[in-house]
Amino acid sequence: MTEGFRFKQVLVVRLDLDMGRGKAAVQCAHAAVSAAEEARTHLHNWWKSWIEEGQLKVAVKVPDLDSILDLERKGRSKGIPVHLVKDRGLTQVPPGTITCLGLGPAPSDVVDSLTGNLALL
Repeated sequence: MTEGFRFKQVLVVRLDLDMGRGKAAVQCAHAAVSAAEEARTHLHNWWKSWIEEGQLKVAVKVPDLDSILDLERKGRSKGIPVHLVKDRGLTQVPPGTITCLGLGPAPSDVVDSLTGNLALL
C-alpha cells in the first residue's frame, strides 16, 4: 500500500477512550498538523520530500495510554518529529487527556519500525 513512498506520517489513536469517530478524526488532525510543523521547522528536507510525495498518512490504533507514551518515547529516541495531543476537555474526555500521537513525517522505514505491527484505525 505504501510502496514507493519514502516518507510518511502515522497517527496513533487510543482505543480505551471510546471517542466518537468525529472526535478521533479531529484529534488526528491536531496530531498531523503539529507533527508536520515540527518537521517543517526542524527537519525541513524530510517535510519537503513528504509534501512533494503527496503527504502519506496512516492512522493506527493502540489499546491504552501506556502504549501511546511508549511510542512517543521511541519516536523521540529515533529523531522522528512527534506531537502528543492533550485534549482541552470540552466534549468527550476530561481536560489534559492524551488522545492521539503524530509520528513524522519521517522516512517510511523508520516509522514502520515503530508502527508497522499496529492495526489500522
